[in-house]
Amino acid sequence: MNIWLFNHYAVPPALYPLARPYHFANHLQKKGHKVTIFAASSVHLSDENLITDGRPMIARRIDNIRYVFLKARNYEGNGIRRILNFFDYTLRLFTQTGKFNRPDVIMATSVHPLTCVAGILLAKKYHCRCVVEIADLWPLTLVEYGAIREGQPVTRLLYALEHWIYKKADAVIFTMQGGKQYIRDMGWESDVDPDKIYYINNGVDLKLYREQEQEECLKDPDLDRTDTFKVMYTGSMGIANSMYDLLDAAKLLKEYPDIRFLLFGGGYLEEDLKKYCRDHEITNVLFKGKVNKKYIPGILSRGNLNIMTGISDRVTDYGLSMNKMFDYMASGKPVVSNIRTNFDILEETRCGVSIKAGSAREMADAVYRFYQMDAGTYDRYCSSARESVKQYDFEHLTEELERILCAEGQGVR
Repeated sequence: MNIWLFNHYAVPPALYPLARPYHFANHLQKKGHKVTIFAASSVHLSDENLITDGRPMIARRIDNIRYVFLKARNYEGNGIRRILNFFDYTLRLFTQTGKFNRPDVIMATSVHPLTCVAGILLAKKYHCRCVVEIADLWPLTLVEYGAIREGQPVTRLLYALEHWIYKKADAVIFTMQGGKQYIRDMGWESDVDPDKIYYINNGVDLKLYREQEQEECLKDPDLDRTDTFKVMYTGSMGIANSMYDLLDAAKLLKEYPDIRFLLFGGGYLEEDLKKYCRDHEITNVLFKGKVNKKYIPGILSRGNLNIMTGISDRVTDYGLSMNKMFDYMASGKPVVSNIRTNFDILEETRCGVSIKAGSAREMADAVYRFYQMDAGTYDRYCSSARESVKQYDFEHLTEELERILCAEGQGVR
C-alpha cells in the first residue's frame, strides 16, 4: 500500500523527539508498504526551519524514510503565530500533496484537529480511506489548560469539529485507553460507530532500546555509584511536569543521604527549580542537564526507581500515552507516577504504583517503600516491567496499525 502520514511535528527524531511516526514508517516499510511522512518545516520548540527560501515544500529521504516538509512559519509560545503555523501546514497539505502518487490510505494525527480535517477531505478527493489518530483531546486539553472556557462559542465550535472528525473518519485510533469512554461521555456513541474506534498507545522500539542500553554509555560518576538508591527522572521541566512535587518529596527524604534524585533533561523552569533547591537546602537532587536520547536506555539501566510526574485533569482521566513511561518500563525498573488516570497501565501490569496527584508526602512515602523493599518483591516489579513492555514494542504496535490501515473488506469514500 501507499501510505501517507500527516503529522505536523513529525520531523526526524534527531531534530525533535517525536519518534512514533518514524517507528511506524520504518516498520511499515519493512512489511513492504510505501510510506511518506508529511510534516511542517518548522521544528517545534526551536527556531529552526527546514525551508529558508520561497519553496512551498521540499522532499527528503532521511534514515531511509521519505519526508515531505511543508513550509510553515516559525513561532514562539502559544500565540497567534503558532495558530497561523497550524494553518500554513494545513493549507499546504491541500496545495502540495497532488504532486505525489495517489495514496491508498491517509493517517492524519491530531496534534491539532486541522490535520484531521485535511486528511478526511483529501481522502475524499483521492478516493482512499482516512484513519485519524487522536494524540490530544481537542478542545478538552485547551479547556483544562485554561486557554479557553467551556460554553464559549469557540469551544462549542471546536467540540462540533471534533464530533465531525469522529463521524467522518473511516477509523479512529486513540493513543489513550479511554477513547471509547470519552465518546460515551460526550454522548456521541449514537452516530460514531464503536467498531471503528481503536486504541494504540505510544511505545518503544525494544531492539533499538536494547542496543543503546548496551552500547551508548554516558560517563557519569553519580550513575556508577553503587552505594546510593538512584531515583531517575528524564524529560522536560515545565509547569505541565509538576516538578515541584518531586523536589518537595526529595526534601522530605533528606534524612536518608543514600537516596539521590537524578534529573536528566531541561526546560524553561530548570533554573527556577535549581534556585528552589538552593533556597530550601534540597541537596539530594542532582540536575544532570539535557542528554541525547540515545543515552537514556543506558542511564535508566543504572537507576533503581523511575519517577513520572505531571498534571492530573479530565484529559489524563482517559489514559496516559507519555513516551517516557515506556522507556521507564523497558529499563526493567519500577515506576512511581503521580498522574491520576482511570486507565492505569502501571497498576494493571504491576510494574509500578500510582499515588495521589499533587502530594509530595505520598511521593516520598512511595519512594521510601521501594528503597526499603525486600529483594523478592522488588524483583517482581522489575520482571513485570520487562515483560509488560513487550506489548508496547513498536514492531508489535505496527502489526495492529497495519490491520487498521489495510482494513480488508472496508470500502473507500
